[in-house]
Amino acid sequence: MSAPTTTTTVPDAEPMSHRQTLEALSGLLLVLFVAMLSGTVVSTALPKIIGALNGSQTQYTWVVTATLLTATAATPIWGKLADLFNKKILVQTAIVIFVLGSIVSGLSQNAGQLIAARAFQGIGVGGLQALVQVVIAAMIPPRERGRYNGYLGGVMALATVGGPLLGGVIVDTSWLGWRWCFFVGVPVAIIALIVLQATLHLPTVRREDVRIDYLGATLITAGVSVLLIWISFVDDSFAWISWQTGAMVGASIVLLALAVLVESRAAEPIVPLTIVRERTTALAIVASLAVGMAMFGGAVFLGQYFQIGRGYSPTEAGLLTIPMMVGVLGSSIVVGQMITRSGRIKPYVIVGALILVGGFLMLGTIDHETSLTVVGAGMFLVGVGVGMTMQNLVLAVQNTVALRDVGAASSSVAFFRSLGGTIGVSVLGAVLARRVTDQITHDLAAAGIPVSGSGKAGGSLLNLDVLSPAVVQIVRSAYGDATGHIFLISAAIAVVGVIAVVLLRPVTLRTSLDLPEKAPTAAGAAGVVDGAPAVLDERADGARPDRTVSRHR
Repeated sequence: MSAPTTTTTVPDAEPMSHRQTLEALSGLLLVLFVAMLSGTVVSTALPKIIGALNGSQTQYTWVVTATLLTATAATPIWGKLADLFNKKILVQTAIVIFVLGSIVSGLSQNAGQLIAARAFQGIGVGGLQALVQVVIAAMIPPRERGRYNGYLGGVMALATVGGPLLGGVIVDTSWLGWRWCFFVGVPVAIIALIVLQATLHLPTVRREDVRIDYLGATLITAGVSVLLIWISFVDDSFAWISWQTGAMVGASIVLLALAVLVESRAAEPIVPLTIVRERTTALAIVASLAVGMAMFGGAVFLGQYFQIGRGYSPTEAGLLTIPMMVGVLGSSIVVGQMITRSGRIKPYVIVGALILVGGFLMLGTIDHETSLTVVGAGMFLVGVGVGMTMQNLVLAVQNTVALRDVGAASSSVAFFRSLGGTIGVSVLGAVLARRVTDQITHDLAAAGIPVSGSGKAGGSLLNLDVLSPAVVQIVRSAYGDATGHIFLISAAIAVVGVIAVVLLRPVTLRTSLDLPEKAPTAAGAAGVVDGAPAVLDERADGARPDRTVSRHR
């Protein structure tokens, strides 16, 4: 047991009224919109971007993976910081990092620079994704939060619908160019910064002798990074059974095992194992991991499918993704209202997980000639499944922990969901690259066309403007046919999420911001701290006047 840590709350703000909560929520939703937009705005533009920078299919994948990886690594750190320091300052800091990353990304001169800039941008994205949920949890009780999750889903849908359309219009507009896909988020982020400065009023929480588990965060990041690098290059640069595979996989296992050991002994762990081991949290993490792998991994390549596999323009590709976003928007709003009325969450996430599997199975049948009606129906089902599961898995976890631990608990779920997305993009991207390479090489040889170094599904093959019509047709067929295969893999991964949500305990969402005082918390599950009864630390930014502040950790 670590030594007691004094916690004080500086009353620099009165409890927020309902009107103030709505005003602050507008700023938080704007922040969430910016974070989501940063990923979706490049989804339809990325084929053009990588083509302009003469990048490869592997680099295409890493432009997305780099952001997801750093966001994944940063998410639990931001969440832990939110349990220790002022949340408003943390949100604003994340916005500044995001803005800087966006500007540098837009100034990149080659694919390597873009990947590095996107990795830096991901640090801010991870903070925004984690902190928005944490701050909302500090202001709104779980039962009422279902309604607000509908707003979150609506913003997510708006960003995911508007992002691809905006990205397509930008790259199709000659006087703008692809660089504005990154610059466009800067003014929106600055507006969000100003809105939050004016509307978000949270008491400052100060703790003495605070120690952040940087070692654990470093080990987690290193372990995951080595694994993803192996996934990207195995079966291309080296064989599955080789000394490189043994070295990378072995190093990843050792690093992650050391991370678990460090987290179990750290006074302030990045991912608190006491929270993660709780049944609801553990199952929600497994489900989020599967949903993240399936959703991020599958959706990232839809823009590439429509443009390279089917020959549509970036703007048209953005329009063709609308069915998925309509599914997300409609299901998240409707289900959010139903959860608020009933207080029950398990039935909805089960149905959502099943619909997600069905949508991926339908998309698993597509090729370069599939009817757009079938493709649209599959995307709509995937969107409905995502809208019913993603935010509500976080809500299920937030309902089980005390307010003092909501930052660590929320960020733990977001961490594993983002980790799943990172692994999903890397794995499915690697599978797609291998299948495309094999098919293009085979078809070029069958057509009597010499296979050059670019014939390995990289380099100039993503820049269709410089290819002959015969090669363009071969490339389109290869990408169109290979995409259906990765959606079948997504469906198999999503089945794991179904199993996890079925095993969740059926609970009724509480109507209070915090757990009852006698309920066990991650900080004092036994009810005693250093021989004294544990006092609930409600800390709560936006705290009510009758709350007790703990003097023990």
